[in-house]
Amino acid sequence: MASLSLSLQKHPLPSLLPRQSPKPLSSSSHNLFILPKSSHSHFYGTVKLSYPPSLSLPSSNSSSRKQTLIFAKVNKGGVPPSFTLKDQEGRNVTLSKFKGKPVVVYFYPADETPGCTKQACAFRDSYEKFKKAGAEVVGISGDDPSSHKAFAKKYRLPYTLLSDEGNKIRKEWGVPADLFGTLPGRQTYVLDKNGVVQLIYNNQFQPEKHIDETLKILQSKQG
Repeated sequence: MASLSLSLQKHPLPSLLPRQSPKPLSSSSHNLFILPKSSHSHFYGTVKLSYPPSLSLPSSNSSSRKQTLIFAKVNKGGVPPSFTLKDQEGRNVTLSKFKGKPVVVYFYPADETPGCTKQACAFRDSYEKFKKAGAEVVGISGDDPSSHKAFAKKYRLPYTLLSDEGNKIRKEWGVPADLFGTLPGRQTYVLDKNGVVQLIYNNQFQPEKHIDETLKILQSKQG
């Protein structure tokens, strides 16, 4: 059991303290002894604090420690969990479909919001540059396929939008939320042709920066 012992040096206290025999203030978790030496009431003693059993840390075999690992988290240099989601046409799309070429997977909060529209259109305007780099672009949000279809048609988006209803894949990939958990995060991943993550970029309030950073990494790999 972890404990903290503190020895207190001799300090004068007011003489109003009554002279008495030492008494422990508690039985097990805290021991405090006051040992007055004389009627001049100088304080001598030892304070011993110890953690009660209820605060002891679980052992390495405890099941409670295993419960802290809830979702897989995607890291640079790792391979993210695969998925199968519906695109804006209602067709199933699996991540492995893109293997053999780089792919940009960007998670965004929602269709038709100002920041997400700006980001989607910036990917659209640079789409030829992504194609030149041999990469595919995939946007993912919790909107349903019909919402994605209307969004893609309105802004003439030439790439795939996937519907992650319930945000299951967002959670599995460990995409952090913003604004104290109230807003789905805006995070972009660049996977190489082997499906290995080469870049993770998070920027909620500068959506167009995602395009700059992903193109930068893709073009550097070309060279």
